[in-house]
Amino acid sequence: MKYFSLLFVALFFSVGCQEPADVSKTLIEYVDPFIGTGGHGHTFPGATMPFGMVQLSPDTRLDGWDGCSGYHYSDSVVYGFSHTHLSGTGVSDYGDILLMPMSGEWHLNNGLIKGVDDGYASRFKKETEVAKPGFYRVTLEDYGIDVELTTTERAGFHKYTFKNLDSKYVILDLEHRDQLSDWKIENMSNNQVSGYRVSKAWAEEQHVYFYLEFSEEFLTFQFDQYRPKTLFGFRDSVNQEVLVKVGISAVSIENAKANLQAEIPHWDFEKTKAEAQAAWNKQLSKIEVEGEEEDKVKFYTSLYHTMIAPNLYTDANGDYRGMDMKIHNIGDEKEQYTVFSLWDT
Repeated sequence: MKYFSLLFVALFFSVGCQEPADVSKTLIEYVDPFIGTGGHGHTFPGATMPFGMVQLSPDTRLDGWDGCSGYHYSDSVVYGFSHTHLSGTGVSDYGDILLMPMSGEWHLNNGLIKGVDDGYASRFKKETEVAKPGFYRVTLEDYGIDVELTTTERAGFHKYTFKNLDSKYVILDLEHRDQLSDWKIENMSNNQVSGYRVSKAWAEEQHVYFYLEFSEEFLTFQFDQYRPKTLFGFRDSVNQEVLVKVGISAVSIENAKANLQAEIPHWDFEKTKAEAQAAWNKQLSKIEVEGEEEDKVKFYTSLYHTMIAPNLYTDANGDYRGMDMKIHNIGDEKEQYTVFSLWDT
């Protein structure tokens, strides 16, 4: 009931207070995605679009009830950044298609069992975290890498800024979190990778297909057909930045590629970020309130959380996977959505 209470407080202030709205602020500035990530809130701070298919967010907790969203505010270690997350649920799932940049000594295990120093995980400091609708940023302390994330509806956009230019790696891990039923990783070219992951958690059989593009050519340092993870190494260069674009689909690799090409046909991270934040400003502007600044934060953060789910489930061409596990097309019908949890809403 806490969100309904906050909603009431904000509406009360809109009626009872005559203080004019701060027109110098956009509405996304009143949203604090870290609200709800502590305690038993089970929300995530990462980047997503209104009702988007992609929720690109850090994974700091891999199990336990308070790890349902993959993140907890009290944590100080991040295991990577995956493309799907639940918000506010009491059951764990998602965490699909995890990427993690590294520098220096590389690892293929995540470090959960043996510790951070023996895995690809990294420590981070809270003061380096920034979260706003459509955008997330953090610095990986162990590697000196700045990570920035943004999204479209069906694709994630990563920006990694390396301080160590002669040691740039990125791991792709499909074994992350849920029980893995089937998987595939295939190098399509020297900067493109595709594949899929079928997993079991809250959903008995969840399909996520992906198509990934790097902004630089890579060398595959560790890969075999029996291991659901791959380490990519990048050539020495003057480029600090490695960009990664990832399209996803519940239908096929071909659809994941088409989703990516339809929504991020360029390498302009700031353009995609600006479009995501403009979409959130438009959504949040459906309700305008006046009052104290802290009450606006409560109100617009609560409103933001109501627009994270349900999640878009149709691809750009109208295809979607039905409850019968068969592929359908919406035709003239409305978009299909998934992960509707009335209790969490």
